[in-house]
Amino acid sequence: MMLLSSATPVDTRESVTDPSPVVRAADVTKVYTRGSDPGRLGKLLGRPEAPRVHALKNASVSINPGEIVGLAGPSGSGKSTLLHLLAGLELPTEGTVTFQETDLETLSTRQRTRLRLEHVGIVFQHFHLVGSLSARANVALPLVELGVGKRKRRERATELLERVGLGDRVGHRPGELSGGEQQRVAIARALVTDPTLVIADEPTGELDTETGRRVLDEFERIAADRAVVLASHDQPTLAISDRIVRLKDGTIRGDGDA
Repeated sequence: MMLLSSATPVDTRESVTDPSPVVRAADVTKVYTRGSDPGRLGKLLGRPEAPRVHALKNASVSINPGEIVGLAGPSGSGKSTLLHLLAGLELPTEGTVTFQETDLETLSTRQRTRLRLEHVGIVFQHFHLVGSLSARANVALPLVELGVGKRKRRERATELLERVGLGDRVGHRPGELSGGEQQRVAIARALVTDPTLVIADEPTGELDTETGRRVLDEFERIAADRAVVLASHDQPTLAISDRIVRLKDGTIRGDGDA
């Protein structure tokens, strides 16, 4: 995989020529079971089955290269579940998710992990930073897994931290950073491998207006030749989307221009 340097020219959004989706969800349903299954004996003894929650129902969406798609809806509407399915973090109970024409269910757990490492950048709502590592080392972690040399890792991680306004925080550990700064470290880590698909759950939730704008500018920049999916309640975040998928009660209620 080629990693961008600061000298790499940035294509315009119109430069994308491949019309096939990066990732597509077709009639996906995701059901979670709360509690443990009573088992055959438990059922014979009349124990109730664990309640099942339909987090997503018959949802279909395609994400194309060069576009930013916003996911909108109230808490519990299915936004995070759809993000997890598109990123290959989970598999659907029903339906299919294909990433660049590969059905994710045909891959082993190890293969899906490798696919995410190489092609998907994920910004989690709760950051998942390693407390004992510096900001730069946290950003560089995916590159370690990919076997990138130490010097290149440091250069690339420093470049991304500078882009999100943390050039003076490269040596700080998460405990020495504010919530907004930790969020920007997580965003830089998601972008460090130059992924094909970027998934972000409330990426500006901890940021002030000025910093949030800088982060959104970065999402717009990297969407030149890759796909970006943002789940958010924040209108300025959704405003950078090319189209918005609206969810409610686990179903898609709309998919159209922002």
